[in-house]
Amino acid sequence: MSLFEQVLSAINEPTKQANTTQLSQIIDMVEQLSQIGDVDNQKRQVITSIVGKYVRSALKEKQQTQGIEEAETVIEKYSGISPNADAVKAVMTPQKQQQMAEEAATSTGLNRDVIESMLPTLIPVVLQLLQTGATKVRNPGQANNSVLQSFLDTDGDKDVDIADALSLAKRFLSN
Repeated sequence: MSLFEQVLSAINEPTKQANTTQLSQIIDMVEQLSQIGDVDNQKRQVITSIVGKYVRSALKEKQQTQGIEEAETVIEKYSGISPNADAVKAVMTPQKQQQMAEEAATSTGLNRDVIESMLPTLIPVVLQLLQTGATKVRNPGQANNSVLQSFLDTDGDKDVDIADALSLAKRFLSN
């Protein structure tokens, strides 16, 4: 099941935190990034994909070294639709942040400072999308987040892309 299908499934599951209002807020926040610098839709999608890739890597590392519950805790604590510099620090090291910004700058032609200015908004929003799969009542000792599990995609088929999931979500909400 794709990441977007997991999000839709969570919306339809009453025990999950997901709802269409939350999804709409996530999409609105990502679209507002166009107001920063010269960021058109295509560049925004590239940046979101790259940020998603780095968030995935960081959460996978947390899962492997500290367990799935720690990854879920980070998502629970730092997800949101408001900029949060602490979320950036909680998810990845300054070196990874710099590497991510350089990759996004190279891929889009935007200034690295513009990319870095987006991170406090984008990372919490990506985490908020992942939070949609969390159960309303957390069960200690077991994985509770179906969207996170899909995002971490342990089978390695690479069928995970935050930008694609958000694009599909936007189409879903406009129908």
